[in-house]
This record gives sequence, structure tokens and C-alpha cells, in this order.
Amino acid sequence: MKVALATLCTLSSVLGHSLWPLPITYTGGNCTTAVGSIPISAGYTTSQILADAVGRYNAIIDKETFTPPADYKIKEAPQTSGTVAGLSITVNSSDETLNLDTDESYTLHVPVDGQATLHSETVYGALRGLETYSQLILSYGGKKVIRETPVHIKDSPLLHHRGLMLDTARNYYPLAALKRTLDAMSYNKVNVFHWHIVDAQSWPVQSNKYPELQAKGAYGPDMQYSYADVKEIIQYGKARGIRVIPEFDMPGHSYIVHESHPELVSCPNVQPGWDKRAAEPPSGQLNIAKAAATEFAKNIIDEYAALFTDEMFHLGGDEVNRQCWEEDPDVQKYIKSHPKSTVETLLADFYTSVHGELEGLNKTALSWEETLFHSEYVPPKSTIIQTWIDQESIPKTVAKGYRSIASPASAYYLDCGHGAWLSNFDGNSWCDPYKSWMHIYNFDPFANITDSAEKKLVVGAEVALWSEQSDETSIDNYLWPRVSAMAETSWAGKADSSGHVRTTAEVAQRLHDQRFRLVGRGIMAEPLQPLWCARNPGNCLLPS
Repeated sequence: MKVALATLCTLSSVLGHSLWPLPITYTGGNCTTAVGSIPISAGYTTSQILADAVGRYNAIIDKETFTPPADYKIKEAPQTSGTVAGLSITVNSSDETLNLDTDESYTLHVPVDGQATLHSETVYGALRGLETYSQLILSYGGKKVIRETPVHIKDSPLLHHRGLMLDTARNYYPLAALKRTLDAMSYNKVNVFHWHIVDAQSWPVQSNKYPELQAKGAYGPDMQYSYADVKEIIQYGKARGIRVIPEFDMPGHSYIVHESHPELVSCPNVQPGWDKRAAEPPSGQLNIAKAAATEFAKNIIDEYAALFTDEMFHLGGDEVNRQCWEEDPDVQKYIKSHPKSTVETLLADFYTSVHGELEGLNKTALSWEETLFHSEYVPPKSTIIQTWIDQESIPKTVAKGYRSIASPASAYYLDCGHGAWLSNFDGNSWCDPYKSWMHIYNFDPFANITDSAEKKLVVGAEVALWSEQSDETSIDNYLWPRVSAMAETSWAGKADSSGHVRTTAEVAQRLHDQRFRLVGRGIMAEPLQPLWCARNPGNCLLPS
């Protein structure tokens, strides 16, 4: 019988597996195994997260008929050497805490014949393993199979924060678009949804402390997020192993507060001349000379730190404009009556207040890099700095002993490359050109960091979509599969176990597979190349 099986164990494709992101360790045989109708089973479990995930992936596997585009000529079902009799899951811990330290490791084994097994320490490791298992299953001639059996995978992420920032203030995204994005994130093992929920242009989220903010600051009654909506997104994300971290940017980017509280805002919508007082229209910043504005900011932190359950809370702190405050009569009056005060000391005092407020709530502060590098304020060492201005900000941050989340605009800003959006300027945007998936994949967050202790302070990578030129109609194309490029390098790293740095030419075919897989799952990811290239691997390379 063993001899007979050996004669059947031949590869159905020379391409091997099409997993994305790449597992840390993968070993495969030379057999092809049929996928039986016996479903995934978690046995007895009290975890609703795991039970729901099992149901989701049973449905995905039952519906999905994915064939890699390079295998388009294979019309007949391959010969198989055995059958996978379902997948059995075991999870060691019942702890469902989801935070930066959550263990997402898993071990997956698929035999030539018999039951596959998935073992993890936490339910979130099981979610990652379920995604991998679903990607192993391919379809040929109406038959579902797993190639290269027996398959053994031992996997865990390089970075514990693998994020996507989405701005829902400049343009509104309905819940359906947010949920679809969370689904796509889970298919790529992206585990943080950084929700930039308010900005100068709109305040779409319900406030119980200040209901007038939403009433006067949302684009309309049908473009708002209620408390129930926020809780729904948080729970939807957690069910997929995705943390939801809110950002309430302060003291800059605050014009919209002026709509309901004009007394709290400096330089509101100066026209013309906004460009001297803000990064983009409308201008407006919280008036840091007014105790009432600082109290307002602290109340906002108190309210939304309770609504958003994650241990982290993003305080913004980017792109503050000094001229806005220097021209403000209230700021001028305050400085005149307090000779030792300046705009810089007022800003440092503001940061001290809001960071202290958050610390009192036992939350970890995230902040854009200007808080650290462009002010007199010295953040607590517990603060995580999100670096964006240039790639050298990452080594500079960790050299100061702070943890860093890498989001360089030069590599990770997904809105770049569509030209300027100011109606009378026919030119490029400030961050052009377009960041291709290859450019994203080639970025290394550890570049120019040689000290091993400092490398450990790089805790995450995060791509960003600012929404001046995007909304629900274009979000899938803007995000996917470019986010997938970041997802792989932040999960598996840039190099394999031998130290070989993977090239975009080497990984392109797997990303083609992932893109077609996403489309099949309802995510309208943009194509990488002509279909001919996807069907003919290695033929669309620039000659060396």
C-alpha cells in the first residue's frame, strides 16, 4: 500500500503553495490530498470567538473554489493520495485578552490522509491558523485539494502591531465598508484597525458629553457613528483578532469643534491664508491658552477611552501650526500676562495635561512623532511614537528609548500618487508618487538600526489611508493588495531563515494568488499586472 501511495505522490503544480503572508516555517511533501466534506471542528469550546470563526471558515471553504491563475490550464481534477478528514482545533488558554502582547502563534499539520490538526496557545492564534488552512485548499476540475502534503507549519508574527489606519473624517465610510475592510485585514493577518475617526472636516461619532459635536459636526444624519456602531465595529474586529484603536487628534486638526464651540478654537477656517495656519483647509486648532479648551480635550479622552476598550489610545499631536496661535488674541493676552510663557510652553503644558489624563485611565498613549521631536514636551517612556515624516525617524525614536510604530509617508501612505486635490492647483500632492506594492514590500522598518535592544522597540508597522480622495466607492482599490505587502513583511519579515532577503520578483506570483483570492471573497482588490502575467509567472520582469 505504501508503494502504491508513493506512485501517486506527485506535485500538481511546480509553484508550490500560495500562502500569504508567508509562514515562518513551512515543510511540505510531494503528495496531493483531497479535501473531504468533514468540516472544521473545535470540539467542546466555551469560546464564542472560536465557535464563530469555525462557522465562518467552514462557510468560506465550502463556497470558495480558488485556482491559482498560473494553473489555468489544469482542467481535470488531480490524482490524490488520501483525504483530509476535517480539521481539529485545540487551544491551550481560555484568556481572550487582545492586546500588543497577545500570542498569535499556531502549529498546523495536514497529513496525506486523515485528520488535520491546528494547535495554538490562544484563540487568536487559532484564527491565524484557520486563515492559513483555508488558503491551502485549492480547486481543480471541481475537486478541492491540498498540495504538497504532508504539510507542517509552525508560525508566529515578527511584529505584534500590524496595522491599517483609516481616516473616516474627511470622507465618511458606512459600517459595511468598515466591516469589509476588517474581513480583508483578517485574510491578511493584519491585526490593528487604527480608526482616525475625527478631523478638521467632520465629527461623525456620537458624544454623550458634547452631543452638539456630532449634531453640528457630522456631514449629515446618515453619516454618523453611534455608540452602538462603534461597539459593533470593536466586536466585529475582536472576532477576527483585530484591535480597534481610536485617534482623537489634538490640539491640531480641530476646526470642526468650532462649529459647536467657537470659543475653544484658534484661527478657524481662515480664508484666504489657511496655508499659513494649517496643513490643509480648514484651519483651526484648540486654543491652548484657554483652560476650557484643555478641559474639553480631557473630557473627550475620558469619554472615548471608556467607549473604546483597547489598552491604547491615539492622541494625535501632529501638524500643529505656531502661527495660528501666535496670531490669536487670547494667546497673545495670556503670554503678555505670563511673561515666562510662550507658545512652546503652552503646547508642552497642553501635552502634559492630555497625556496625564490618559495615564490616569491606565491607557497607553500613542502619538505622532511631532510630540517627541517638534515640541519642548518630553513624553513618558510608555508612549508609543508613530513615525511618519521620514524613515530616519524610526531609528531616532528608538535611540531615545521609545517604542515605535513605523508609518513612513514615503513608503506606507496609500493616498499618495493621485495628484493634488486643491481645485485650482494642477500639480502633484505633497507625498507623490504612488506607493506601489513593490515599494511597500521593499521598505524595511529595521533599516539603520543595529542595536538589538533598539530593534525590539520597533513594535509595529502601519499603512495609512488619508481620505481626501477616497470613500466607500474606492476603498478596496486603494487598500488591496497593497496592504497585503505590508502584511507579509510585518508578519514574516524581509528575510527567510537563511538570511536571504525576498525580492518582489520572487513573491509576485503569491501576491497574484492572494489578490485573486481576495476578489473571490468580495474584496475588490486592484490587479497587479495584466492577467497574462499572472498566468505566465516570470515573464513580466524587466531584463537585467
